[in-house]
Amino acid sequence: MLQFIRRFCLERYFSTRLIFGIDLLVSAVASIVAVLMLTAFRGSRLLLDSALWWIGISLLSTWLAFYFFKTYRAVIRHSTLRDIGRLTLATMSKAVLMGIVLGVLPTFWLPAKWMVASLVLDFLLTLSMLVLVRVVMLLAYDIMRARFNMRRAEKNVFVYGSDQKAVALAMRFRNSENYNVLGFLDHGERRESVRLSEWRVYFFNSQRDFLQLRERFGLSAVIFPTADAARGEQERLLSYLGEQHVKALIAPPLDEVDGERIDGRHGTMSAAAGGVREVKIEDLLERKEIRVKMDEIVENFRGKTILVTGAAGSIGSELCRQLAGFSPQHLVLFDNAETPMHNLRLEFDDRYPGLSFSPVIGDVRQEARLDYVFRKFHPQIVFHAAAYKHVPLMEENPCEAVLVNVVGSRNVALKCIEYDVEKMVMISTDKAVNPTNIMGCTKRLAEIYVQSLGLSIARGQTGGRTKFVTTRFGNVLGSNGSVIPRFREQISRGGPVTVTHPEITRYFMTIPEACRLVMEAATMTSGNEIFVFDMGQPVKIAHLARRMIELAGYEVDKDIRIEYTGLRPGEKLYEEVLSNAENTTPTENERIRVARVREYDYAEAHQVVEQLERLSREVRIPDMVILMKKTVPEFKSNNSVYEKFDNAAQSTENS
Repeated sequence: MLQFIRRFCLERYFSTRLIFGIDLLVSAVASIVAVLMLTAFRGSRLLLDSALWWIGISLLSTWLAFYFFKTYRAVIRHSTLRDIGRLTLATMSKAVLMGIVLGVLPTFWLPAKWMVASLVLDFLLTLSMLVLVRVVMLLAYDIMRARFNMRRAEKNVFVYGSDQKAVALAMRFRNSENYNVLGFLDHGERRESVRLSEWRVYFFNSQRDFLQLRERFGLSAVIFPTADAARGEQERLLSYLGEQHVKALIAPPLDEVDGERIDGRHGTMSAAAGGVREVKIEDLLERKEIRVKMDEIVENFRGKTILVTGAAGSIGSELCRQLAGFSPQHLVLFDNAETPMHNLRLEFDDRYPGLSFSPVIGDVRQEARLDYVFRKFHPQIVFHAAAYKHVPLMEENPCEAVLVNVVGSRNVALKCIEYDVEKMVMISTDKAVNPTNIMGCTKRLAEIYVQSLGLSIARGQTGGRTKFVTTRFGNVLGSNGSVIPRFREQISRGGPVTVTHPEITRYFMTIPEACRLVMEAATMTSGNEIFVFDMGQPVKIAHLARRMIELAGYEVDKDIRIEYTGLRPGEKLYEEVLSNAENTTPTENERIRVARVREYDYAEAHQVVEQLERLSREVRIPDMVILMKKTVPEFKSNNSVYEKFDNAAQSTENS
């Protein structure tokens, strides 16, 4: 029985022919009642022939008027005031048509004034009965839907807020099988009963208020209409939800749904498809959307051949996605990771069918492979995102860090000059500032090489026309191997969640945000700058872990505990965006500044990279690390086996 109700009463719409037939029948009945009332009022009798004429004229006029105004095409359960207005015009047109037809007939049983009265009464009765029929159908539908949802809905939910976005969200879930919307939830003192659309607004001012609502309604979840709404409640309502094991959900705007159902028969859609999902830590850390000069950015890349190294990585793949929307002439995807590259290729085949692109498996350490790519495609702009980035792993494999991050960057830079590339944009990191680990130092060495090469070209000491620009920023949310995916995995296993130190902090930025800033920096550059991005306020990793546990519906240290494991080799407590010896100058974008850094002679930088390459290939780690510390004197190892080389490098430098 429930399946019958759902399939034939709740999911399906009545056919337009059925609605048209109902309207004709109601109109005919209204016409009969009108003429009977008038004849009874006059004390006369209604002859059968006259009644048949009246009904026939009524049906003909109704058919013409309602067909013209297409009233039968409106879905009754979604009727609005505009639909009622159209119905009023159609009914009025029916009365006018009846008057015209009756006026041309030679005789009729009613005098003119009574004929006009009959038509007015016919109009009023027809409109009233049509509206009444629709109201009854709506009430019956709502009663069946409510009873069905009470038995079938998986979750009783509140929609957070009482603004237009909240109302629109509630309407989207009005017919949901999985979510039974109980009303709106908003923060504030208890007030008199307020209703929005068909739902009541419930207010909470404390955790006790929320607990009472949860127990009263058997609340399963609260749905936030926007990430901004969730961020505004992260220290209040989200904490209540976590402690009471109530889910915090978020629904994206309709324009992000891509035409798919919000709430499918087998549950909510995946996040990738744009459906309802749980509030993630990324939603709470993300700042207000940055403003960039999109017109200038698009114009800078439209019609260009663009090469992205490290294209299958977190930053590289997002750069490629954004560049794909700028109508480049050709996009070259370069990476040595086969499976991620394969997945990226499949994604681009589906999402960008008109894009001209080439996925290339290759390694920036292999000069011949790079030469092939530059020779074949002749890129005009190069984004160099290929790098090794994991600090502990690079402490254990320093030679590979040097070969990829330093030698690989040199190889790409030299090919840019050889093949007359307009611009090379290198992706760096805040770990290059006062580095305490091998990875950070290799990125600083890459910065030094690229900037000194650009300065040498600008001064006419080296041939070429390529402009070099470096972009430096902190951690990106959700990147491969980063802390957030790891915490999420640990929580799914039941913990513990491991944090290295209670006071460790990091800067975070979303991947799309970082990529937009990278592209704007590439657009505004005049060459040889190191651009530093405003990363906002640093976040304590312990606080991050605690919040993620609560968002997952667990209680910290009761359901899932946080375990402190100690700083890893080379790890800092606090990351820096600028070293102590640096300062910055502003740009047109308040989120981007130019670092004023020490300049290096290109000949010396080139010689150092040559020596580092030889030492790394020979796996002479002590000599290699000492040379790194000598070249980058601010490189002081922290909690690392390479601390013993700090004094050796200092002695070598002094001598």
